[in-house]
Amino acid sequence: MENRLRARLIEWLRADPALSAINSIEEESPLRASVPWLGIATSASVDWGTKDRPGREVRIAFELESRSDETASDAALLTAIERRVLDLPPFDPGFELASIRFLRARSEARPKNLRGALLEFRFRIFEPLTE
Repeated sequence: MENRLRARLIEWLRADPALSAINSIEEESPLRASVPWLGIATSASVDWGTKDRPGREVRIAFELESRSDETASDAALLTAIERRVLDLPPFDPGFELASIRFLRARSEARPKNLRGALLEFRFRIFEPLTE
């Protein structure tokens, strides 16, 4: 389920016109991409099932790398990413989304005028019902 969620999130983010300023949206940090780019920095899951339904709690952190001197230069883009993640539709052939919660953000200045931002979310998902 975690892998299906990761793949769905990437598809969902790539389809958003508000994120068209991002040159590359990948499941991991892209090997070759000009900034800004967005990738999944890390993910982990634990059991979150019920007696009759398998489920997972999945934590996913996205990393946005950009180039700027300004601390707040990515604020609008980070807001758009957060909004899009929180709007992920609840039903998918590979899972059913029970909840999404924003957990934390972090931003840092990096060498060569680069900026890095991390956005972490918690997803609670169930295996889809079969009829």
